[in-house]
This record gives sequence, C-alpha cells and structure tokens, in this order.
Amino acid sequence: MSTAPSPRRSEAARLIIVMGVSSSGKSTTGKAIARRLHLPFLDGDGYHPPENVEKMRAGTPLTDADRWPWLERLAQALHEAAGQKGAAVGACSALRKSYRDYLVEKAGEPILFVYLKGDRSVIAERMARRQHEYMPQSLLESQFATLEEPDPAIENVLVLDVREPVETLATRAVKAVDHLRSFKRGQ
Repeated sequence: MSTAPSPRRSEAARLIIVMGVSSSGKSTTGKAIARRLHLPFLDGDGYHPPENVEKMRAGTPLTDADRWPWLERLAQALHEAAGQKGAAVGACSALRKSYRDYLVEKAGEPILFVYLKGDRSVIAERMARRQHEYMPQSLLESQFATLEEPDPAIENVLVLDVREPVETLATRAVKAVDHLRSFKRGQ
C-alpha cells in the first residue's frame, strides 16, 4: 500500500477512472466518456478474481487484502491500454484514498478520478431498480462506510453529481481532459 499523495488536478493524465459507490453509474458514464474520446473502456468489475466475486455475491464486503490484487490488475491493464491507444478510461469504485493512491502507483502515471457523488437515498433507489451480477443491495451500507470522498484540493479529481444525465456527466469529464482532444476524432 502506498502513502504517496495523489497528483493534483492540474496534472495532465491520460488515464481516467470513473469512481464511486455501487450503482452510481460508473460503467455507463465511463463508456460514454470513452466513446466521446474514442478510447478503450475497462470495467473494473472484470478484473476481480473469482474469490472476490463469490464474496460479494454472498453479501460479504471485500477487505483491503481482497482489493489490492484487483486494483493492481486494473491499474496495469489501464496503463497497457493507454500505451496502445494513447489514453484509456476505466470504472472502479476506488472508495478510499489509499486505493486511489495505489492505482496511481501501480499504473506508474497520473490518473484523473471522475467521482460520481450521490447520497444514500439516490444510490439506494438506483440500486433497487437494477440487477447486478454479484453486488447485492445489502452491501450498499458497507460501500458508504468505506467511502473516503476525494478532495479536489489534494487529489486529481473531478466531482460530478450522479443526478445529472449521463451525457452531461460525459461532457463535463471530456472538458476536464482537454489535453486529450486529439483523440476525439469526428467530434
């Protein structure tokens, strides 16, 4: 685990991770950002080892020991995808500052975190309306208990309100990565 500080928002990043609690819209928003920038999208859910998936499916919150290998795999995959395409977008809960710092460390480069912020009632309503392969509604409280909201004063983060339409969220995120405009072919 790293204790190195996250880069400040003013630092240009070619990696973007859409973060937040379950049902905040990370994957949907991340895909919309990636589409607009013509970049690969990597969903963090796909990098969990089978043991993590089974724990969550059983309603057991993950521990830090469960998360470190998952975060490392995702960070390396994002770095490799960006190496091939120039930049990459991912989705990952990244709930604690130490997780975000670890992702930056393992990626070996700055990451812009796009935090989809929503209160418990909004997220609980969304969670009740969707069916997730292995994230039961019973884990929502553990998600909020684990969450350390990123601080734009000390982290490379763009905070967005989950109540905004996905296209609005994607537009705001793309504007925040103006340095990646060269990837926006046909826009």
